[in-house]
Amino acid sequence: MKTQKANASVSRAQQPPQAQQSLGAEVAALLRENIREYAMYIALVVIFITFTIATQGLFVSPRNLVNLVNQTGYVAVLAIGMTLILIIRHIDLSVGFVAGFTGAVAALLLMNGWNVWLVIPIVLLCGIVIGIYQGFLVTVIGVPAFVTTLAGMFIFRGLLSWVTAGTGTIIVRDRTFLQFSNGYIPDLPWGASLSFHLLTMLIGLVLVAFMVATQVRARRSLQRYNFKTTSPVVFGAQLVFASALILGGTWIMATYRGLPWTAVIVACVLAIYHFLLTKTRFGRHIYAIGGNPEAAELSGIKVRRVTFLVFCSMSLLASLAGILYTSRLASATPTAGLGFELDAIASSYIGGVSVSGGIGRVTNTIVGALVIMSLTNGMNLLGVDISFQYMIKGLIFVIAVAFDIITGSRR
Repeated sequence: MKTQKANASVSRAQQPPQAQQSLGAEVAALLRENIREYAMYIALVVIFITFTIATQGLFVSPRNLVNLVNQTGYVAVLAIGMTLILIIRHIDLSVGFVAGFTGAVAALLLMNGWNVWLVIPIVLLCGIVIGIYQGFLVTVIGVPAFVTTLAGMFIFRGLLSWVTAGTGTIIVRDRTFLQFSNGYIPDLPWGASLSFHLLTMLIGLVLVAFMVATQVRARRSLQRYNFKTTSPVVFGAQLVFASALILGGTWIMATYRGLPWTAVIVACVLAIYHFLLTKTRFGRHIYAIGGNPEAAELSGIKVRRVTFLVFCSMSLLASLAGILYTSRLASATPTAGLGFELDAIASSYIGGVSVSGGIGRVTNTIVGALVIMSLTNGMNLLGVDISFQYMIKGLIFVIAVAFDIITGSRR
């Protein structure tokens, strides 16, 4: 009898932790262990509920939500690049006016009759050249990134003023270019008779299927190597919640005018950089440099080369953001790019990038960008003065960084 009791005790001890705790305890532990990541989702939900009530439902109307997606596009692209910069413990203060300047270059070329499909690669190449210049100063000359990019902020602000000096505002009339931030993907021929955008809903279903397959495969991989996983109930609830969000978002867009081209562009950039960070050696090197640059150098990682490429990537994405912003406004103005770098940095930190470097995910950065732009959108609908908007966003930014420091010290 004693032997049987001992064997039963050993058997219970060998059970995985999630089998020994209740569902409530597991959820509480999951929230506690991932509070830094979940906080931004909670903040986004609170923002949506608050502004929905305050605007009597106008905030969640299909037209406004699609408008929110288009507004977030250029900030999201900048924030993805800024995430890499912050992970390796650097900063780029020039991205706002790099975006403004390259957007003005695009507008100027289009005004002079250049073909849009020639203008786009030229502008993106301009961004790469800017990244080479700043990356060279940081990695070869040894000028601190703060100083290099602060100087870049002044330089490209001056160039923007110079380019727009003739007219003050350069109007863009090219219809193809304007579609990037104001257009929607065309529907399938047999969807014309339906009351919703068929192709958008099909894309939503494909995204749900891809997400479920990816998560199931990742879970099986963890189980194969005996890593801790959530219980089937919690895992299923997570999949249902994520699927509902995706389908809900696509349904809202499908009942309006369909999926905006801005969302497609941001999704492509996000997919590329997510793959880059999670599936490639280059991504592992970025995290290693952010964790400990001296140890990374000693382990054989070429820190200067990786840093140089990250700065080139940042300026490339800044030029893409400039294209999206100029397309949205249908013009280039002398003030384009003002404050963009602040929104990008805030989005990255709200999205979970650590102030000490080495931690961050571009998928979470998109949520951070949505938090920032949802605040802006909602306060604009309520007619909040711009001065108060800056103060509120500043407070949110400070809270996010302080929360990261507090949770980091506890871990």
